[in-house]
Parts: sequence; C-alpha cells; structure tokens
Amino acid sequence: MEDEMKLLMIIVDTECREEVEVLFQHNGVTGYSEIPNAHGVGASGVRMGSRAHPKTSSMFFTVVEADQVAPLKKALCSYCDACKKDMRMIQWGVEEVV
Repeated sequence: MEDEMKLLMIIVDTECREEVEVLFQHNGVTGYSEIPNAHGVGASGVRMGSRAHPKTSSMFFTVVEADQVAPLKKALCSYCDACKKDMRMIQWGVEEVV
C-alpha cells in the first residue's frame, strides 16, 4: 500500500517567511512553493500591502508524508506562539502525485 501524502497550505505573516523555510529544512520538507505578499482579509486583519493596511501574508504549499504533518505543525505553532504571530495551516489528502 502506498504511503498517504498530505497537501499543506500554510499562511503566515510575510515577515516570517524565512523562519518558515528554516522550519521546513529542520522538519525534512524538501520541496515547496511560495506565493509571497498575498493580500486578503481574515482573522488576523486586513493585509493589503497598502499604506492603510501595510501587512501582507505568504502562502506556502508543500506535499509531505502524513507522518510529517504533526511534527511540522508543532514546530510552526511553537514558533508562531513564541513570536506572537498568526499562522494558519490547512491540509488535504493527496490522491496522486504525477
């Protein structure tokens, strides 16, 4: 039986993007894609990259083995809690990677 994979979408303050990359390295994440300077509105407020709302978010996407999710989530939550930063992580099951 093939190991179960998960697609993760992680949304963090853009100013935290380098720390997320380091956490990926420390947790065995070998590949990811990033959408920097994302704009939107949510639980952490308005993020438009404007003078009125200067903050932006970065969105990371990665596919990992299911057993990598819990340690990565713990590392991200610990970092964000310690630095008082907002982070969201959404996961989906992956049917196939081609």
